Amino acid sequence: MNIFVILISALLIIIVLLRRRVPIGPAILTAGFFIWAAAAPQPHYLWNAWIETFSAYRTYDLIFALYFVMCLEIELRTGGILDDLVRSLHRLLKSPRLTLAIMPAFLGLLPSLGGARFSAPIVEITAKGLNLTAEHKANINFWFRHIFEFSSPIIPGMLMACSIAAIPFSSLLLHLAWVTPLFFLVGWLVLMRPLKLPPHIITETGKVNFAKELKTLCFAIAPVSANFILITAFNFTAAAAMALVVFVMIFVLRFTNHTLNIKEVFAGACDRKMLLNIVCIFYFIQILTDTGILHLIVSEFQKSPLPVPAIVAAVSFIIGILTGMSQGHVAIVMPIIAAMAPGDLTLAGIAMVFGVAGQMLTPTHMCLLVTLDYFKADYFKCLKTLVPMSALLLAVFSAVTYIAG
Repeated sequence: MNIFVILISALLIIIVLLRRRVPIGPAILTAGFFIWAAAAPQPHYLWNAWIETFSAYRTYDLIFALYFVMCLEIELRTGGILDDLVRSLHRLLKSPRLTLAIMPAFLGLLPSLGGARFSAPIVEITAKGLNLTAEHKANINFWFRHIFEFSSPIIPGMLMACSIAAIPFSSLLLHLAWVTPLFFLVGWLVLMRPLKLPPHIITETGKVNFAKELKTLCFAIAPVSANFILITAFNFTAAAAMALVVFVMIFVLRFTNHTLNIKEVFAGACDRKMLLNIVCIFYFIQILTDTGILHLIVSEFQKSPLPVPAIVAAVSFIIGILTGMSQGHVAIVMPIIAAMAPGDLTLAGIAMVFGVAGQMLTPTHMCLLVTLDYFKADYFKCLKTLVPMSALLLAVFSAVTYIAG
């Protein structure tokens, strides 16, 4: 059976199962079993993928990172710190739109899979009184969290891409830096500008004590900043950094007389549904890897008469959808670029942008998974907005890239 027929059939299976309210993880894994049965039905592939999924370091790093992210969120929420953060931002920025956009973007600098789980409650609190649907809030949280995918010096996918394609990191960073404001602009035009703000929310009257508000703001974002420093300066893993921050915050909250229920922090962060979804998705990705499906897609495109940039764009987009992570499409596509045109900034840029665009549409992307789960949003309703946004992003990027030669 043709590989593209198999992929389309698998996509239809996912759509049908999600429509029947099957959880995202099991729905995706069912499609993975179909791909295995249609393309490489040898039992050892399933067994090897199972073993590799549960022996892979990234599986446990993500599970524990998400667990401690939820612990920290409970600490800050029950201690009233998230409410203080949002109030201070409202007073300093005087714009709910800016607050909604800036906080996910700022927290997006934290290089952690599923980190959107931390910014979600801030979006929820900020959106109070705005009458936004669950899907609108989910899209705001998810989209703005990823605006620095092309300009942050600590994004793993960018680092890996430069290493594989033999491109200086600074060169690719400068080449793609303009995509970050484009990403922000697309999100602002589609998600923020149409917002109708109730009169009582538009402005807050009274003199603002900037020193007090900045102090509150700094205290609220200190845990995130500490996490960022531990990961970037001291090479902590995401899980280890977040765990240390959570335990330190227990003493900080006690010392500053904030409300804290330690049992609620650690028990309330347990989420079996999230754990099931993570394991299913990682198992799905491992099945695709072990059966060679991803490389088969690449080889099929290489046989086509399409120009090289079109092949790179199409493969990156498809692999981005299938894996939901930048390291996934980078590991598959960048070696091809390195072989065909080492050091080619244009092809590397195309691969990164189209790969990320694919990630922004797939439930295998952990940030989308945790965002949908937090807001109890419908995946297909979110797609109605995410698809045209990604299409607009790619259209502008493609036009600029073509004009620039």
